[in-house]
Amino acid sequence: MKSYQPDYTKHLDQLLPLLLELVQAQTLTPRVLRSILNKYPREDHRLFSKDMIVAAYRGLAGTLGIPPFEEEFLRKIQMKPTRTISGVTPVTVLTKPFPCPGKCIFCPNDIRMPKSYLADEPGAQRAERNFFDPYLQTYNRLQAFHNTGHQVAKVELIILGGTWSYYPEAYQIWFIKECLRALNEFGEGIDSRQEVEQRYADMAKLVSNNPTRNAQRTQKHQIHGDHLVKSYNQTVSELYVAPERLGGFDRYQSASWNELFVQQRRNQDAACRNVGLVIETRPDNISEEEVIRVRKLGCTKTQIGFQSLQDDVLQKNHRGHDVAATRKAVNLLRQAGFKIHAHWMPNLYGSSVELDKQDYYTLFHDPDFKPDELKIYPCSLIESAELMQYYKRGDWQPYDETQLLDILTTCLSETPEYCRLTRVIRDIPSTDIVVGNKKTNFREVAQKNIERNGHKSKDIRAREIRSQSFDYNALQLIEVPYSTSVSEEIFLQFVVPFDEEGDEKIVAFLRLSLPTQKNFITELAHAAIIREVHVYGQTVGIGKKADGKAQHLGLGTQLIERAKAIAKQKGFSKLAVISAIGTRSYYRARGFTDGDLYQIADIV
Repeated sequence: MKSYQPDYTKHLDQLLPLLLELVQAQTLTPRVLRSILNKYPREDHRLFSKDMIVAAYRGLAGTLGIPPFEEEFLRKIQMKPTRTISGVTPVTVLTKPFPCPGKCIFCPNDIRMPKSYLADEPGAQRAERNFFDPYLQTYNRLQAFHNTGHQVAKVELIILGGTWSYYPEAYQIWFIKECLRALNEFGEGIDSRQEVEQRYADMAKLVSNNPTRNAQRTQKHQIHGDHLVKSYNQTVSELYVAPERLGGFDRYQSASWNELFVQQRRNQDAACRNVGLVIETRPDNISEEEVIRVRKLGCTKTQIGFQSLQDDVLQKNHRGHDVAATRKAVNLLRQAGFKIHAHWMPNLYGSSVELDKQDYYTLFHDPDFKPDELKIYPCSLIESAELMQYYKRGDWQPYDETQLLDILTTCLSETPEYCRLTRVIRDIPSTDIVVGNKKTNFREVAQKNIERNGHKSKDIRAREIRSQSFDYNALQLIEVPYSTSVSEEIFLQFVVPFDEEGDEKIVAFLRLSLPTQKNFITELAHAAIIREVHVYGQTVGIGKKADGKAQHLGLGTQLIERAKAIAKQKGFSKLAVISAIGTRSYYRARGFTDGDLYQIADIV
């Protein structure tokens, strides 16, 4: 993999002694690291950046008295190591501003962003600086990870922004094709960023990657929730969609299925592989045809906005669909093997603390739901949202801290062990919140409250092994069965005892689905489905070992073999897997053959 990193050669006199002391240090806590950095400043007296130190180490390892290159050293000096601590490197990209079918009163209407996102959010800022271009966003994110010492061999692409299914199909295909092309080219040492950026330079009157200029350009068009003149859809259509079509820019942002398939095939054995692909959509956009089409794009997980499981609340918030639509969407997605990453919002207009608690109980006890992952987004008031009108009339108020703590404590306590609470508070800059919670660490507050009451969180995120070493011989395989409306699910997990109080850490897991009704996808007839295999620990390169860590200990293979045995015992003749593009080689090596949308192994 070619490295595009800072030029360290002009600072050799300062960097060499710095590196020597770093590699010789017995421990490298943040405090020790900072102390060493302070001893060897640059000529201008500033401290060396992490990417400069990483570049120097990669270039000088094995020379001038510095020991040979070791990935473990990079992990010690990494910036934000938790970013890749779950076993994959997450790369989040945003689609461009575009009309949305929803009219939700709680949703922000920032016309510089795709619907529901804010220009001040970190991921949104990165997207705007890259023209919302998928190639530039993906490539530059890979570069940032690589330059700060992270592995980028196994990448989960998370595509956010508005309602994915509402964008033109040709744009969707192009967007994913370009994400994959960035992965492929970064791994091969090819850099097409200048060529891509030139395309946007030719369209400078329509698009800009300058946030300040964009803010000035759109200031008079920005939406204020308490006196709506034009809708978000009308405004972005006038500012972006129509001019792009008139200028022919929409033809550039389109691709054919065959062009996508070329990049998919290329990525199967690439140095930077896509091991998961996530899109964001609404329940009312899910149908049998849409599920198959999204799978054809390479998607393995859907983020889907439940928001509420109360028809009255959905109607009052102008959500545009009822609970029945959510039930149908989840059942179709589960039948197709997708991981279901739900969004749920307490404190919506028309709800209450007690109703929200009942809602959360329904979320995991009604067989139509039971998501695999969940984001909890308590409603906060943003100035551009229509909810401003309800607040000013006194019809809606945010929960106070005691009420919010009550709800989140319930959520953390009641989440089952097969679900991962990805987020508990949305990372909205406090300056954007008119009223509502502004504490970004509220999950930690709620967690401490649970522990004071003698309880523990059982969800996956609370139990991840992360970077900790463990005794392989202490591993236990635990199988957690649960029923849904369309399947019997078994959550297989390798756990290891963690302390004398009985806590355990999860090291690896597999989601096995045993369908209980005829599948609408012909390819999945008579098949049990592996919906996810995940092995935790700091990301390591493809085919490499990480001593004492979870990855590459064969745990994934053991889980697959156990899944086969269970499926056979239950009378299934085939085992299918909803594999990502970059994991196909892995499954082929374990007896699976390629189908049209899935990889399938006969059970003998």
